[in-house]
Amino acid sequence: MFVVDNNSVDGSVALIKKKFPEVKLIVNTVNTGFSVGNNQAIKLAQGKYVLLLNPDTVVQEDTFKKTLAFMETHPEAGGLGIKMLDGKGNFLPESKRGLPTPSVAFYKIFGLAKLFPKSEKFGQYHLTYLNKNKNHQVDILSGAFMLMRKEALNKVGLLDETFFMYGEDIDLSFRITQGGYKNYYFAESSIIHYKGESTKKSSVNYVLVFYKAMAIFAEKHFSKKHARTFHILIYFAIYLRAAAAIFGRLIKQLFFPALDFILILLGLYFCKNLYEINFKLYPNFYSSEILKLFFPLYTLIWMFFTYLSGGYDVPLRMWKIIRGVMAGSAFILILYSLLPEYYRFSRALILIGSAYTFLIYVLTRLVFHLLKIKKFKLGGINNYARIAIIGSEKEFIRVNSLLKQTKINAEFTGFVSTENNGVKNEFYIGPFHQINEIIDVHHVREIIFCARDISSGEIIDKMVTLVTKGVEFKIAPPESLSIIGSSNIDTAGDLYVIDINNVGRPENRRKKRLLDLTVSFILIVFVWFFIWFQKNKVGFVANCFKVMFGIYSWVGYGKAKRKDLPSIKPSVLSPALGLTSLSDERINRALLNYSKDYKIENDFKIIYTNFSKLGC
Repeated sequence: MFVVDNNSVDGSVALIKKKFPEVKLIVNTVNTGFSVGNNQAIKLAQGKYVLLLNPDTVVQEDTFKKTLAFMETHPEAGGLGIKMLDGKGNFLPESKRGLPTPSVAFYKIFGLAKLFPKSEKFGQYHLTYLNKNKNHQVDILSGAFMLMRKEALNKVGLLDETFFMYGEDIDLSFRITQGGYKNYYFAESSIIHYKGESTKKSSVNYVLVFYKAMAIFAEKHFSKKHARTFHILIYFAIYLRAAAAIFGRLIKQLFFPALDFILILLGLYFCKNLYEINFKLYPNFYSSEILKLFFPLYTLIWMFFTYLSGGYDVPLRMWKIIRGVMAGSAFILILYSLLPEYYRFSRALILIGSAYTFLIYVLTRLVFHLLKIKKFKLGGINNYARIAIIGSEKEFIRVNSLLKQTKINAEFTGFVSTENNGVKNEFYIGPFHQINEIIDVHHVREIIFCARDISSGEIIDKMVTLVTKGVEFKIAPPESLSIIGSSNIDTAGDLYVIDINNVGRPENRRKKRLLDLTVSFILIVFVWFFIWFQKNKVGFVANCFKVMFGIYSWVGYGKAKRKDLPSIKPSVLSPALGLTSLSDERINRALLNYSKDYKIENDFKIIYTNFSKLGC
């Protein structure tokens, strides 16, 4: 077996060397891309068959035996794909695909393939008119699981390295058929395919990379006329999907804050009218010009402090909203006391507005909770988890202990035993063969399979049969400190891990921003003093303003962006600043440790120890 590591920084190389010394490991110092990385291993492979297999997959114990047997009995087969399921047990349509000709692409882009999935004309992209539970000859295989005859590869060539990511499997599948071989979809076994960050299909980046790969394929294999038509369709799809993704993201991010702003602002005017009538005895007591300025400003201040407090974070915590509104009110009262007399229209309205703002937050969140909007479930999403752990008693104890060390706060945790020795565990709710009844009786919403005690084949079979129950599935690997799973093919696999204070968490982003603003403000106010300690005085002044306006952060990964770590702003300083003489692996490790266990005091320490370099 070959494993190609494309410059990962998560310790994979050391782990493979230690745990799997028999694996032939190829370590790249840069990310060479899917095609180049796989070709490196294919060139060294000596077997009769070559299998391309993604790392985010779970394979049944008999999958290789069955697929190889099929290839042996079908000498005309050059390539073989397999039935793939997502982390929730749903069939992945990309398991079987037709050739993406301009007409097929047109049907998919304009939604005809989705409207008429059983049509042999419109359903060609994912061959939706073919029975997913039967073997079929197909045009295109998925690179996640691509079993190929080495003889065919020697004839048609390896993966085209023009493709960095996406499209290379389509190109090679097409060339296999052009070489006189056939491709097959194999339904007698199945695998789980978890989708990672690189395959978030709702992202603009995915749309650009995928459709540009399709354009490369068209230029290579279609006539000029068809390639031109394909290009038009491709770029239309790019702009359409990109616009939809950006618009959807804006709506998703701004809808609830915009609703809060409108409700709070309207409520302030309503409270003002009641106060004028009941206490000032006539309407329009307060200047409308002043109110037009200060009511929106007050609303924004309350919302801003609620955001800083974590009132917009998931999971929802009401005490964070209370803290935010109170802090906002205190800030408004301080601001009010500093204003000229003409602008001080009423402290009472500020206090009434504070109470009303809090009331609006509570009422809207209760409504959102009753409407079952996931991010507004009171007490947090994970408090509603009803989990069944399936495995031996020993593994149940280990996995349950792991869950208790995470952020998961399950409402119910039950033990479903795979053993037949009269279990007396207090959490025991039944045997594995009665899992259907157990889900119904105990209202289980999430199942964790212990991979030490249950084979991959059993896990996949059970996921397929339970998919209609609407439960989530996760797998606990033996001796691992994590529990993997995914409920959506468009998202990275959910991961239950012992709590790591990730720098990308919303509360840590806020802490970093507040630290940046505070430090920048102090440095700018006392710039006449601090500038004498700087090696680069002009750069120091420039960096103060760049950090103040959110272009840089004081501490992070440095100027270069790191796609392999949680996304934060480029920075002036980094924990690897003094490690330039060390290996890239040591530097990457320092940045990884910084990102996964963030502490604000570490930022202060880095700023203090590197104070003279703030202008770099």
